[in-house]
Amino acid sequence: MMSVISHWSLENQERARSILASYPVKRSALMPLLYVASLEHEYASLEAMCEVAELIDITPVQVQSVATFYTMFKREKIGDYLISVCTSISCHLNGADEVLAAVEEASGVASGETTDDGSVSVEHVECIGACGGAPAVQVNYELIEGITLDKAEALIDWLRDTKPTVLLADEMQQLFGGQRSFDWGSTEPQGATRPVPAFGPYGSTNGSARGGR
Repeated sequence: MMSVISHWSLENQERARSILASYPVKRSALMPLLYVASLEHEYASLEAMCEVAELIDITPVQVQSVATFYTMFKREKIGDYLISVCTSISCHLNGADEVLAAVEEASGVASGETTDDGSVSVEHVECIGACGGAPAVQVNYELIEGITLDKAEALIDWLRDTKPTVLLADEMQQLFGGQRSFDWGSTEPQGATRPVPAFGPYGSTNGSARGGR
């Protein structure tokens, strides 16, 4: 069965084996495996969905039904940095539409699009659970609360100029954020390395070292 992913990197093959071993029922591993497949293929491509389906003995349509329901599974290639601007009610009332417009202007692309150089994708999203810190954005799912128009523009410039290999929510909050929903507590040393939620078993997280890609 693992032969279906024999062309994956050795690291991702091992991640897939480990994830499968964690679930008594194979189909329960669908979402974690789909993230790993997305990392391997750079998005949840049709090929990636078919491979996951074969790994857990379900149909590609069943995998597709999950991939199309959850917006965090991208079905086309996106940029290195995914900027997600919350436009739900609390953020909307606190200027999220203007923040989104600032991000679009600074990046040069509209929501739902990716820059020609593949560096930045922009999207607007529903509630990301930071209503007390509205308006809120995420960069590769790392949170920034209380962002302003000027800071939204500065964020895009910072991503392009520094090209960080690891995105840390605490660092970006300090640089570009404002009011928080609550005290975040201790500093998190791990951050996102790809436009996928930072989670060790996916291979999408790393330490605080930064620098060019």
